[in-house]
Amino acid sequence: MSDATAVPTHCPYCALQCGMSLRPTGAPELPAEVVERTDFPVNRGALCGKGRTAPAVLSSRVRLTEPLVRNPDTGALAPASWEEALAAVADGLRRTRADHGPDAVGVFGGGGLTNEKAYSLGKFARVVLGTSQIDYNGRFCMSSAAAAHQRAFGLDRGLPFPLEDVPRTGCVILVGSNLAETMPPALRYLTELKENGGKLIVVDPRRTRTAEQADLHLAPRPGTDLALALGLLHLVVAEGRVDEEFVRERTGGWEAARAGAMSHWPEQVERITGVPVPLLREAVAMFCDADGGMVLTARGPEQQSKGTDTVGAWINLCLATGRAGRPLSGYGCLTGQGNGQGGREHGQKADQLPGYRKLDDPAARAHVAGVWGVAPESLPGPGRSAYELLDALGGDVRALLLMGSNPVVSAPRAAHVEERLRSLDFLAVADVVLSETAALADVVLPVTQWAEETGTMTNLEGRVLLRRRALDPPAGVRSDLEVLHGLAELLGDGSGIEKGFPVDPEEVFEELRRASAGGPADYSGIDYRRVEEERGVFWPCPAAPDGAAPHPGTPRLFLDRFATADGRARFVPVTHRAAAEETDAEYPVVLTTGRVVSQYQSGAQTRRVEELNAAAPGPFVELHPRLAERIGVAEGERIAVVSRRGRAVAPARITASIRPDTVFMPFHWAGEGRANTLVNPALDPVSRMPEFKVCAVRLERA
Repeated sequence: MSDATAVPTHCPYCALQCGMSLRPTGAPELPAEVVERTDFPVNRGALCGKGRTAPAVLSSRVRLTEPLVRNPDTGALAPASWEEALAAVADGLRRTRADHGPDAVGVFGGGGLTNEKAYSLGKFARVVLGTSQIDYNGRFCMSSAAAAHQRAFGLDRGLPFPLEDVPRTGCVILVGSNLAETMPPALRYLTELKENGGKLIVVDPRRTRTAEQADLHLAPRPGTDLALALGLLHLVVAEGRVDEEFVRERTGGWEAARAGAMSHWPEQVERITGVPVPLLREAVAMFCDADGGMVLTARGPEQQSKGTDTVGAWINLCLATGRAGRPLSGYGCLTGQGNGQGGREHGQKADQLPGYRKLDDPAARAHVAGVWGVAPESLPGPGRSAYELLDALGGDVRALLLMGSNPVVSAPRAAHVEERLRSLDFLAVADVVLSETAALADVVLPVTQWAEETGTMTNLEGRVLLRRRALDPPAGVRSDLEVLHGLAELLGDGSGIEKGFPVDPEEVFEELRRASAGGPADYSGIDYRRVEEERGVFWPCPAAPDGAAPHPGTPRLFLDRFATADGRARFVPVTHRAAAEETDAEYPVVLTTGRVVSQYQSGAQTRRVEELNAAAPGPFVELHPRLAERIGVAEGERIAVVSRRGRAVAPARITASIRPDTVFMPFHWAGEGRANTLVNPALDPVSRMPEFKVCAVRLERA
């Protein structure tokens, strides 16, 4: 149903940013209720259970409603006034800078922050704190795909086309994504693809609910997606299926990439991946015989120590077959976090400035410094990537300001990261709930949620959206923009620097537009009015010259030229290599991780919703019946998964839908079932993405 009195907005969770409306109830236990919103094209009214129950986290029963400061005598967090809490944060950051220098202060952001908050946080780190040590948890999301995008196309946007194009292509290869559980409303696009006569190939070591929809399911051993893509490209060449005209007219670097693929013959790829040669040939025929095709990747191939090269191999497959830069064809990445796209475009990533400008580019520094009113030479250089920053806590980095992230649960080698957080001289956390990370802080600042604030988000399509404030926050809660303004005022010591940190999100967005102007992610032609009237505007969208019609936005990239200097896409030669940690006699099983439909990311919010907990109450270890028989474990029995980094314990879930050499754990929980205790923080050399998706473990009866 629809309701004219409800406020149209967007879901607080994944990168679909599904449209919904909120109707305030006035009840403290459930301050708002969701009303269907059918006018937004991405979800057309459909919502998953997380979106439908999102207002439950607005309840004062589960969220923070007043600042907390740790009592030095008792060691416990105790309620405090906002004046006391902000003063404590300012003192902690100021003292650390004075004693150890600006780079001893770190800032860690989140992929769920609005564009306005991500922009302000990056500006705060560089202008107020003067630190280079800022990154965000989106580094763990799609950084490998971003790096591969940049190398091949000269521009990174998750999807270079809108989702509405997916059902109209001829064949989709979906690599390492379980849309049925991670983005349920998006599954309709694959259903419509098949209804239209298109084909679906799913690449996943598990036979997930999504894989069950496929015309062809390829189940490679975790960590071998790169070899699989190279094997498919080998067959494309061997069978004469290369689009020679497209390669000649619109690409460069083909010969080196071709040579790399030809060294991966099908029988060798079968030995590496476990995917039989006949299925490889069937996949090539299905993809190449179709009228148009797309490859969509997610965290499976990306969260590897060779994630950039792996994504690059899939892009090479698209380029060689002419499935890029054309209508209804191309490579795309399914961004995970709500603002994983926009969050890295505007300055909270270690090496980037607003507008997707590079921090080490003198022209970019000059432009942004001009908008900020500071000298370009005053801006610090690139800092550490997310895991490297977390690993440095308590060493070079002595204090940390953290907004909208829960690395105690979500970071790789999580027990080690928790130790690093505990070793800090000072930790301040701004969050909606008392997460496992916030519980370690010296100061906890309660901040507004999506329903209580206005701001823009950029979804996986590159569509800039407007979340609208639907209700007032509790009296003791402030927005992240107010937090940054208050801290800037205290740390500025009367300089007036806080004037550069307005609390009105639209005022922040107007400055963001100027800062992004002329950059790869140009938002200068977008404003709140357009976003509202057009139900989102796709970037790049530069400002129009005086008297000219507004730029329409860019739903479809690369149709005329790629974003490289010569307009050609770049093949990047890649070669398969082993995972950073292979199995052996001591650790003979491969662990891979992922999500379940009723929880989200670290679970900090969804684990506080009764309906979601009833559907997914805790962690589990998914394993094949043959593996269960070998170690003597029964369904539901507690099982220990042990890696070189730690031990996790959870009930066994026995199913033939997973490879016999692989186990799966969801990563939403803390405590003894924390999956990220086990995973390997080995980093991709280009993207600095940790290898979440493959590590060696052994199983023990608990």
